[in-house]
Amino acid sequence: MGIFERFLSIWVALSIVLGVILGLWQPNVFQAIANLEMANVNIVVAVFIWVMVYPMMVQIDFSAIKDVGKNPKGLMLTLVINWLIKPFTMAALGWLFFNFIFVDLVDPASAQEYIAGMILLGVAPCTAMVFVWSQLTKGDANYTLVQVSVNDVIMIFAFAPISAYLLGVSDIQVPWETLIISVVLYVLLPLLAGIITRKALNEWHAEQSIEQFLSRLKPYSVIGLLATVVLLFGFQANTIASDPATIGLIAIPLMIQTYGIFIIAYVAAKWMKLPQNIAAPACLIGTSNFFELAVAVAISLFGLHSGAALATVVGVLVEVPVMLSLVYIINNTQSWFD
Repeated sequence: MGIFERFLSIWVALSIVLGVILGLWQPNVFQAIANLEMANVNIVVAVFIWVMVYPMMVQIDFSAIKDVGKNPKGLMLTLVINWLIKPFTMAALGWLFFNFIFVDLVDPASAQEYIAGMILLGVAPCTAMVFVWSQLTKGDANYTLVQVSVNDVIMIFAFAPISAYLLGVSDIQVPWETLIISVVLYVLLPLLAGIITRKALNEWHAEQSIEQFLSRLKPYSVIGLLATVVLLFGFQANTIASDPATIGLIAIPLMIQTYGIFIIAYVAAKWMKLPQNIAAPACLIGTSNFFELAVAVAISLFGLHSGAALATVVGVLVEVPVMLSLVYIINNTQSWFD
């Protein structure tokens, strides 16, 4: 891992602080950026997210899907957690906290938007950072590729309907057109671009060329992530400065969800007698989020300054330190699976 990946939590923290400072100092600049929209999609944010996501999509080898049958239990665990449990527990926690526990602390309109942002996080299983978490836990790299590849195929078809269903259950109006555009823009098109790029590199008869290509792109991916964080926290600077307690309120159910899903997945992996190098990435894929997609869709559906966008941004804030703590737990419980 390079210096960017190794100290990612520090760079994210610095980007958050920088974004808030710049947002308070130059609000007009951020407002001008916010106005650069086309079909409810902010152009600048879309460019940064593409810069961030595209290298991750090139990393995915869809030819690995043919090996699914060799060890289906780990994949089954990931799919059940990602698509049958996690979205619904996230929606339930959001509803519980913001409609009951925090009902006197947050106005009803903002509460509904926070719930919407949490739902979008819950329906977007991790695609990119899971390669980092898998590496840190000595996970099976090839099997992680299989898990991510299958999840991405499912996400193309399942993200929009599950999101719409849960948002509808939460009494939030769903603009289907914008939701579908977001899935196409941030999942389908980057996936196709990654497949085409990988195929072209393979035709040059050198697996090494893929590694060289990715090594050149990796810094841009991290820059895209950090620039997106700066922008998002700049857009939300006034809310964060005037009401920092809201960040803590949103973070509480997100952290409960993350640790809770991990416990469910980890206990299930032990019960299923999975080897540790498959159990670790299987649990971490379901635990972490494709927050790039959640952020982009929240902005498209509800706007840059919405509570939904703020909730997904808090997801970025919470994810890195929490996931590193889970990596620590996995690495210190390896004997459970040996």
